[in-house]
Amino acid sequence: MNEQPFNPLHGVTLKTIVTELEAHFGFSELGGIINIRCFTHDPSIKSSLKFLRKTPWAREKVEALYIKNQHLFSDK
Repeated sequence: MNEQPFNPLHGVTLKTIVTELEAHFGFSELGGIINIRCFTHDPSIKSSLKFLRKTPWAREKVEALYIKNQHLFSDK
């Protein structure tokens, strides 16, 4: 039974979310959209994942941006 049939993030890893957002927007633009240090100061996928896994409020903002722009990534 599918426990989360209407969750748009079901089956999408945080690494996929950050990688696709960075590929589309770049860290510079991401830092402008969501002002968090992991995007504005010496950014990398690895450091961003480490920060976002420990910081629920920041992760929620990143996930919301991904959902809002999910149509950009649906071709994959």
